Amino acid sequence: MAEESDLEKTEPASPRRLEKAREEGNVARSRELVTFVLLATAVGGLWAMAGSLGNSFRGAMSHGLRFERAVAFDTSFMLSQAGLQAMQALIAMAPYMGMVVLAAVAGPLMLGGWLFSTQALGPKFSKLDPIAGLGRLFSAQSLAELFKALAKSLLIGGVAWLVIMGNMDEVNALMAQSARAALPQMIMLVARNCALIVAALLLIALVDVPFQLWSYYRKLRMSREDLRQEHKESEGDPHVKAQIRRQQQAVARRRMMSEVLKADIVVTNPTHFAVALKYEDSQMRAPRVVAKGTDLVAARIRELAAEHKVPVLEAPPLTRALYKNTRLGQEIPAGLYTAVAEVLAWVYQLKRWKAEGGEAPRTPGELPIPQALEYNPNAAA
Repeated sequence: MAEESDLEKTEPASPRRLEKAREEGNVARSRELVTFVLLATAVGGLWAMAGSLGNSFRGAMSHGLRFERAVAFDTSFMLSQAGLQAMQALIAMAPYMGMVVLAAVAGPLMLGGWLFSTQALGPKFSKLDPIAGLGRLFSAQSLAELFKALAKSLLIGGVAWLVIMGNMDEVNALMAQSARAALPQMIMLVARNCALIVAALLLIALVDVPFQLWSYYRKLRMSREDLRQEHKESEGDPHVKAQIRRQQQAVARRRMMSEVLKADIVVTNPTHFAVALKYEDSQMRAPRVVAKGTDLVAARIRELAAEHKVPVLEAPPLTRALYKNTRLGQEIPAGLYTAVAEVLAWVYQLKRWKAEGGEAPRTPGELPIPQALEYNPNAAA
């Protein structure tokens, strides 16, 4: 099943997957790169500081081996001298050890960068599963690590053997020299031989770093189902979003319908369009569209207008122009002022006639609609 799952994961890791892996403390690391940086710094520092270290150790040895017979049996003096020699050696080695510590800290940061994750410190009981442990033991990653360890041992061991055998004469010659001359030469000889071994580690690191990057991104590969699931989590489930959008539209529609009750006039097409207008002289510069809709929504607007005795006027050109050129809650365009003013005048006359009686007002006929504001179904399609 694991192999089938791996075969299904053909897509590269998404940025979110990489970020999540980093939050969990999972980043690409190369032990070989860290080892190379650490040993290269150690050998380079030893090479650069061979002279000063040799002089410091030579002086310490010379001073430590020189004593008077009178104090040879004074244990307190011997202990104080030993502590003094140790402190001098520590001071002499402090710059060198500082370089090594800095390399030990900087080495892991070269691949993967700085990372501190509390999740990585938490216990994971899945690691205690013996079956999963056996699976990891015989996995392709474990076999690759075993092959790499064997190759590294053979390469470093072979280089070390060649170096030692190639410098055997120089090692034997040190025994015939004085301590003053032999100590700096011995340090330089060790540093030069270590440099050759570090060069072998560089070759291993150059192979291991690309391998670790490839292995890291391969483990984080995703299937298409994983990508879809991640998209749902980040963008939201399309079905849920559609349901929320429908609910929002229903709430907006109910709010709009409640405005129909407060409208001064509803103009209709008469069946396909309906637009409700309201005008308050003290609060509005021009009449405002408080509701509009087509087909079923238009029918509902007409029903509400009839139920609450809001005047309804069939004015197809004006209705279509208002529907096309205005948004909900927006004031009407200046080009429709004349037509809407005539409609509102009829509304006020109608209210006065119902209250006072007399001759019924004449229903507006042809209303002036600018050509630029006319509704063209073909153009809208």
